[in-house]
Amino acid sequence: MAKHSRTWWGQKFISALESFTDSGRLQRGRAYSGDSRILHFDITKGLATATIRGNVNPYFGVYKEPHYETEVKMTAIAAKDWTKIIANMSSKASVVARLLLNEVPENIEDSFTAVGKHLLPYSSKDFHTECSCPDYSNPCKHIAGLCYRLSGEMDQDPFLLFEMRGITKEDLQAELIKSPLGKALASELGDRTLAPEVATSYFTKPQTVAIKEIPTLKQFWQGQKRLPQAIPFASPVSVSAIAIKKQGDNPPFWHKDSSFIETMEILYDRVKNKNSALL
Repeated sequence: MAKHSRTWWGQKFISALESFTDSGRLQRGRAYSGDSRILHFDITKGLATATIRGNVNPYFGVYKEPHYETEVKMTAIAAKDWTKIIANMSSKASVVARLLLNEVPENIEDSFTAVGKHLLPYSSKDFHTECSCPDYSNPCKHIAGLCYRLSGEMDQDPFLLFEMRGITKEDLQAELIKSPLGKALASELGDRTLAPEVATSYFTKPQTVAIKEIPTLKQFWQGQKRLPQAIPFASPVSVSAIAIKKQGDNPPFWHKDSSFIETMEILYDRVKNKNSALL
């Protein structure tokens, strides 16, 4: 199945869902993850809820558009286990630094497996799902749609994973700062915070520079230095189309069921290859 998430943690979240759900049901569920289907979406205290628009189907006696209440919750980690996990995290400078910078390191799972727990879901036991639709199967396509939406939200805010496991980003960072390593890193990060400078103008004002010698007419029109004979190539960027990818698959202005990033990739590919046959 094509990737619906752009980050390793979002893909892991969807992979857990795919491991115990029918692929056909998941395929239909992808169409229920966009704003045209999800009328309301919210995450409160680790519980993701959504009101999802269903289909009118006279064959089954459904003549009015149904709205289904759907919820997804992950198994929370006990407070005593969080104490052990945070203690493990606090002993690793790279992990503490990334978390204090609002980033999730790739080796984050090591701190959880050390105490027999997981941050990312691994099986159906990690999910608790409910839907008001008449479908007997769980997860249904509406739950799958909500999970796909969750993976997109996690792309933008990976700390939603921690919240759904029982701890908020603020509480996690506060506990990390209490450790000796966290205090040192927090003080270092705090020293680098620069106060905003007041600008007297929104535009750069040109400044006059006195010249020692009056240039000749040739120097004035042609310059004193020759232009470079070759234009240097710009170094490739580490992340292509970063302005597009920062929006995520479902930005607020995007009202289609398809992924915004995938649609832009198709558009840019067509523009790039439109006149390739004429070259």
